[in-house]
Amino acid sequence: MTLNDELLAGLGDPGLEQIAGMLGTDVATARTVLQAVSGTIVGGLVRNVEDPDGAEALRGALDEHIDADPFNGDIASLTRDGQSILGHVLGGQGTEQAAAGLARLADVDTGILTKLLPLIAPMIMSLLADRASERDLDAAAVAAELVREQSTLPGELGEVLAGMLAGIFGETVPQQARTQGDW
Repeated sequence: MTLNDELLAGLGDPGLEQIAGMLGTDVATARTVLQAVSGTIVGGLVRNVEDPDGAEALRGALDEHIDADPFNGDIASLTRDGQSILGHVLGGQGTEQAAAGLARLADVDTGILTKLLPLIAPMIMSLLADRASERDLDAAAVAAELVREQSTLPGELGEVLAGMLAGIFGETVPQQARTQGDW
């Protein structure tokens, strides 16, 4: 089961319907947007764990999220935690770029994605923390788990997100990732 599958299960139908309402779209599109959002967060985490010090820092941060229940937390504290997570994972401008890129892909207002990203980030961290705790994963194993997670994205969506993340991290954007096809 992927982190995105676990995210959808944690949200349940009511949570997914709320996100669809927030996005002004149907539940099927909301699922796709959530897959892109979680893929973006996982992709940012993968960039961070490429460095052993980054992997160690993430493993330490996961310990702080083990007993968290972001699926039932209050929105204000969830958003604060999410903004902090995104600041570490994507950087301030990177988070803005991710929100703008995801908004273009989903054909929704950037402001909505700016609100959605920090709500989803603590959920992804909590799910990853639970997984790391249950499996007793060290920093290197968490890094490997994130790379495996990233590889589960469907082809075109994975390519588009890779291009978006490359732009955020100042890398050359692969030609195939520049297209904004239907995902």
